[in-house]
Amino acid sequence: MKNITISFFICFCSLLNAQSIIGEWETFDDITGDKLSVVEIYKIGDNYFGKIIHLFEDPMDSVCEQCEGDNFNKPVVGLVIIEDLIEDGDEFNEGSILDPKNGKTYKCYLELEENNKLKLRGYIGFSLLGRTQYWQRKI
Repeated sequence: MKNITISFFICFCSLLNAQSIIGEWETFDDITGDKLSVVEIYKIGDNYFGKIIHLFEDPMDSVCEQCEGDNFNKPVVGLVIIEDLIEDGDEFNEGSILDPKNGKTYKCYLELEENNKLKLRGYIGFSLLGRTQYWQRKI
């Protein structure tokens, strides 16, 4: 009976420590490693979204000059760059990500690799043709 109680306690504690992708994440330049922004990931219904809430290198009043449609000349701070991700086990798939530097939108998926490390893959067509970034949870 004692072993069952200990096993239950360990499982219960690991569930409490399970992390979500919801929260604030710091993004980094692929080449220099410099901090670029803070993205807040949030959930509406069954879908996950992400918006830029802070910029480190660009002025806070920057606009998305390369974006098209409704996002053209929209302020980068507050811009929703991740849309419609769906949780699929350990991954979050079928969403899109907007790169405000070039105005292009890519398919994407996210995967929580560690409690404070998020793997983000943006791609065109198949996930083999794309770029991977790692974001750190803002503490």
